Amino acid sequence: AQQVMAQASGLRDEIESYESLVDALDEIEVANELAVAEADEELGAETVAGLKDLTRATNDLELATWFTGEFDHGDALVTILPGQGGLEAQDWAEMLMKMLIKYAGNRKWKVDVHDAPAGVELGIDRAVFTIHGRNAYGMLNSENGVHRLVRISPTDEKKRRQTTFARVEVLPVLPDSVVLEIRDEDIRVDVYRSSGPGGQSVNTTDSAVRITHMPSGLVVTCQNEKSQLKNKETAMKILRSRLYELEEEKRLAELDALKGERQELSFGSQIRNYVLDQSRIKDLR
Repeated sequence: AQQVMAQASGLRDEIESYESLVDALDEIEVANELAVAEADEELGAETVAGLKDLTRATNDLELATWFTGEFDHGDALVTILPGQGGLEAQDWAEMLMKMLIKYAGNRKWKVDVHDAPAGVELGIDRAVFTIHGRNAYGMLNSENGVHRLVRISPTDEKKRRQTTFARVEVLPVLPDSVVLEIRDEDIRVDVYRSSGPGGQSVNTTDSAVRITHMPSGLVVTCQNEKSQLKNKETAMKILRSRLYELEEEKRLAELDALKGERQELSFGSQIRNYVLDQSRIKDLR
């Protein structure tokens, strides 16, 4: 029932978006005629501003029609891994995480962080989080790949430029209708104490969960919930998405089935460069 209601809600949102654009266009046309007839500069300026907003909203609606993949309209599972660059790479991974979470917030999407252990001195060791929202996977799938950062390092006493890398992987969150069998004898479940800032009755139980799928070697961890059962449930959802990805790669015999070709986390494999000291971002695709 929840799945059907979510689908109905998405369709209603699409219809309402279209109808609101039609109404906005009618209002702008009337305002434009009045502004021209009465030579009203203030009304003319409002009309121009309204037309810009209408153009932006129309572009968003048009963009949504491009998402024709099976899972494009659903939620996205995002993993960020530091690459070459040591501590700088861990810091860069955290910056990418904050960037994507802020983008999700701007689009009014919900974010659930499953695992983001802190790095040795700064940044994060890795990040796994789910972004819930209409077209989330369709929009974020283009972030798949290696991201290269060039900046004056804040950790370097000589203020030299440093280059570092991190990989962003985006997978669809599989709906319950997708059947994927995971046998109990194929997985090993380990529990451990959550890491992070503590406090009274915080991080005092073995609530974090690590699931190892032995046939494939995949390892999934989740520690954001206080309940061990909830962490296990979330970890199993993540494992299903990653196993589905492997099955797609086998069946289609090409790595770009869901997330593009897997590249080395080093120079020459990045999809985008962020050169902060020159205030420049360049997509290489």
